[in-house]
Amino acid sequence: MALPVETFFLHPEAQGTLQQQIQQMIAQGILSGRFQQGEKLPSTRKLAMHLGVSRITVTIAYTELLANDYLTSKGRSGYFVSENAPAPPAFAPAPEGQDAVDWTRAIGQRFTGGATPSKPQDWAKYRYPFIYGQADPTLFDHANWRLCALQALGQRDFTSLTTDYYDQDDPQLIEFIARHTLPRRGITARPEQILITLGAQNALWLTTQVLLTQRRRAALEDPCYHALRDILSQSRCHVTPVRVDQDGLPPDAIPPDTDVIFTTPSHQCPTNATMPMARRRALLERAREMDALIVEDDYEFEMSFLKSPSPALKSLDNEGRVIYVGSFSKSLFPGLRLGYLVGSEPFVREARALRASVLRHPPGHIQRTAAYFLSLGHYDALIRRMGTALQERREVMDDALDRRGLQVAGRGASGGSSYWMRAPDGVDTDNLARHLQARGVLIEPGRAFFAGDEQPGNYYRLAYSSIPHTRIADGVTLIAQELEASL
Repeated sequence: MALPVETFFLHPEAQGTLQQQIQQMIAQGILSGRFQQGEKLPSTRKLAMHLGVSRITVTIAYTELLANDYLTSKGRSGYFVSENAPAPPAFAPAPEGQDAVDWTRAIGQRFTGGATPSKPQDWAKYRYPFIYGQADPTLFDHANWRLCALQALGQRDFTSLTTDYYDQDDPQLIEFIARHTLPRRGITARPEQILITLGAQNALWLTTQVLLTQRRRAALEDPCYHALRDILSQSRCHVTPVRVDQDGLPPDAIPPDTDVIFTTPSHQCPTNATMPMARRRALLERAREMDALIVEDDYEFEMSFLKSPSPALKSLDNEGRVIYVGSFSKSLFPGLRLGYLVGSEPFVREARALRASVLRHPPGHIQRTAAYFLSLGHYDALIRRMGTALQERREVMDDALDRRGLQVAGRGASGGSSYWMRAPDGVDTDNLARHLQARGVLIEPGRAFFAGDEQPGNYYRLAYSSIPHTRIADGVTLIAQELEASL
């Protein structure tokens, strides 16, 4: 198959005769690596017609390249890039010209430099990945997900696959969330009160953009989900971190001028604390007194394998003050990027309009695939299988941590997939993580979860969602050894 003739063009400022320009154009394509050895060039007739030159001009250029061993001729088959042609350089060529833009002045708002740390992309290659929020390929239902994806590609679902929903969502997915997912959390909602998002983080961003301005104040837990702190910082609103205790966010510590309260009552991130019912009611009363809104991030309620989770804060709200954020990323896989917002219709209407202007809607095929996976019972079966595996890993983890004398600062009362750990005073878990990574162990340092300049450096998180139970004890032993060495 010949190289597309459309990729050949003469530069308007090129020097020399037409024959020389053509010769230089092809030689540069070979030297840059765009034309590979053995690839066929367009015929002289086709290239001449494309460039608007005579055929003899192209023939002479080809002949010169043939003589210089850039090209080879194979009888009536045509001209090909020679196997003896100069190889392109192994290094990337320098960019043409120099960037004349002063980006320090041109950039009006910066989004880099936030609190969210990066995780190793090759985490699965490590033998002891105590890394949070990643999918375990040994637990995921590959076969049924594949079948649901194929079903969503079928002719019957052609509309859901190809249509531009604009600001709407897949009705089957919305129906499942409204009729099955939310009732499990004690929540009743109409389709107009539900919005599909690209994961919980996108839901938090949409909520922040709609509710907060530079004159409004947000209260968030400390420590908290570090990406939320980045989102609030980028919104330029006033932010007040409120230190959590063993029961989560204390309502009395929330400043009276707060407009929006962000909280994770069912499974505090990252301490795993569960907010008691009395405090949940106190938080709702505090919000009512201040005329504030509450954003409830219920990111991990499906991982309640020890006992049933407490009712969602949203289920106790009879004034429309709570905006509920849910996600399928933790229970299915993070690359799915599928979450949802539940709130009063005026709020959801604005969030829907904002989403439409940014990304219109999450891909229809992904929504319909998830709808099939959920509605056909595969999702519930997966949750049960994950719960059994996580409970086994947690038991092994409990035993290993106790035997090694490592201090647990927080473990979920109903389940979860991680432990919030505290190292001895004076231990820097950033350094600890670097030393452990060299030994095949991945942990998450806790500094990024805290607000302020004086962030505690001796906390870290250990997750067991992606590590086989047979490796947990050895991994914990390595952590204990490194902790002893750092004292």
